[in-house]
Amino acid sequence: MRSVHRKTIYFQALGEQNTESVFELVKDYARDEEIRHIVVASTTGETGVKASKIFKNVNVVVVSHHVGFREPGVWELKEENRRKILENGAKILTATHALSGVERAVRRKHGTIMPVELIAHTLRLFGEGTKVCVEISIMAADAGLIPVDKEVIAVGGTGRGADTALLIKPATASDFFDLEIREIIAKPRNISEE
Repeated sequence: MRSVHRKTIYFQALGEQNTESVFELVKDYARDEEIRHIVVASTTGETGVKASKIFKNVNVVVVSHHVGFREPGVWELKEENRRKILENGAKILTATHALSGVERAVRRKHGTIMPVELIAHTLRLFGEGTKVCVEISIMAADAGLIPVDKEVIAVGGTGRGADTALLIKPATASDFFDLEIREIIAKPRNISEE
């Protein structure tokens, strides 16, 4: 069996100040390993616009919050950013969050956590960005926007911007336990503000 030696970057701080560094790392990794699919989380679309400009000649899927995530009927993705992402050749996916969905409503209404949210909380032990990367990979696979038989790079963050990048073998929600986090490209060293 062949060993693989790679450098993982651990950021000292969480959040958007790491976005440019994450994108540079992902750009180099995708080129060197011939990764053709990149999934990026973006709330307002700002991170999605940056990703759609940087990652050319690959399938870029920008995953936004579902409509009503923070406020009923409101889509947080800004129209100007949506337009730029599409003009740059990337795709946009807006869908129910794979690791909360209806279970979030059960928790809010009845004060109990169900299995899917337990999975989300467990992934957060590695950082919010890790949970986001897994979740957006599932969502993009469910939508048929990325293959499940090829590795993808998922980019997520803590709050705004990007601070985490993972190499993932994706799976759909119905085959969740077939998903594999194969490599950590970058993530924050600490998962909460100290």
